[in-house]
Amino acid sequence: MSDTQQTLMPLHSPDPDDNDESPPNQPQPASPDPTRTGTGTGTAIATAPSLLHLSFNQDSGCFAAGTDRGFRIYNCDPFREIFRRDFGPGGGTSLVHMLFRCNILAFVGGGPDPRHPPNKVMIWDDHQSRCIGELSFRSEVKGVRLRRDRIVVVLAHKIFVYNFADLKVLHQIETIANPKGLCEVSHLSGTMVLACPGLQKGQVRVEHYASKRTKFIMAHDSRIACFSLTQDGRLLATASSKGTLVRVFNTLDGSLLQEVRRGADRAEIYSLAFSPTAQWLAVSSDKGTVHVFNLKVDSGLLGLDRSNSSSESNPSSPTAVSSLKFMKGVLPKYFSSEWSVAQFRLQEGLQHIVAFGHQKNTIVILGMDGSFYRCQFDSANGGEMTQLEYYNFLKTDETF
Repeated sequence: MSDTQQTLMPLHSPDPDDNDESPPNQPQPASPDPTRTGTGTGTAIATAPSLLHLSFNQDSGCFAAGTDRGFRIYNCDPFREIFRRDFGPGGGTSLVHMLFRCNILAFVGGGPDPRHPPNKVMIWDDHQSRCIGELSFRSEVKGVRLRRDRIVVVLAHKIFVYNFADLKVLHQIETIANPKGLCEVSHLSGTMVLACPGLQKGQVRVEHYASKRTKFIMAHDSRIACFSLTQDGRLLATASSKGTLVRVFNTLDGSLLQEVRRGADRAEIYSLAFSPTAQWLAVSSDKGTVHVFNLKVDSGLLGLDRSNSSSESNPSSPTAVSSLKFMKGVLPKYFSSEWSVAQFRLQEGLQHIVAFGHQKNTIVILGMDGSFYRCQFDSANGGEMTQLEYYNFLKTDETF
């Protein structure tokens, strides 16, 4: 089945006179452009834009927001707006992803008045203030992931892996229906691991490109709702459409390493995030609570260094295993589940994504209402997290 077609513009030789891919209201690349000053003022617009998409960058130190007018880039700690591109009406951006902290971004048009067709991935260079490449398809783009050496584009039933330097396609993967554009890649240089839905319900496919191995993991009985990889791609966390259990797998052999319970009721899992040393796992869902779980993965086996964080090597860290575990063979599995050690309450039903902060035992939470939270959890005692910061990053009069 060939439902896609790539139209390529090399990154190294864009011609501004050829095939102008932008509408006439593209901002001029003048150096004093207020949308790039980092002051947070941008162009004078009376009302706040509508938020269409949120994504953290590869080390979770920044995040990008796609709006019905363009996109904005923020730093997490300290929190501040770095720059914005408000294209005005007709600037809808439904997906936007950063490449670490450099000037290159990828975005896809969307919303009621899109900047570009939803079947195109635009490569934006903010130093030049314009698009320097594009990838076109015959169907809507559902997701994009960036590495320093690769661009991954997710369609409803297919994934394309491109070489970043010349936009040449390197790999094509068929998947089960993937309307949410689920796909994750590792970010350590030299080795690339890619996780995506397989061809069966509940299955995750893991591509180890360095060893040229493919591993299929039957993670759940129901469809996959969310998953996440560690930076090195050795651990995979998955959640199904039921949203009650989260499972952690070894991507090399597909073995189940740990299972934790978010709750008893069905929930839609919005995001999963590993801490840098894979000692903690954060989960957000439509139930309005962000959970942090203590993982018991052998850090030596994974080559992870936890020596820099006293709490992450503390054997007395709470495990939140039910006290009824001694009756494991008698009572239902629910009673021997591992529960979260720390929680933070949010508005129920609102979509939030979560990542770990760069300071010890902190998490960053972003909401589709424009909310930014930075919270700290007690690694020794657990319980309710402490809110350290809150901002509404969409408010035009907010001062950072």
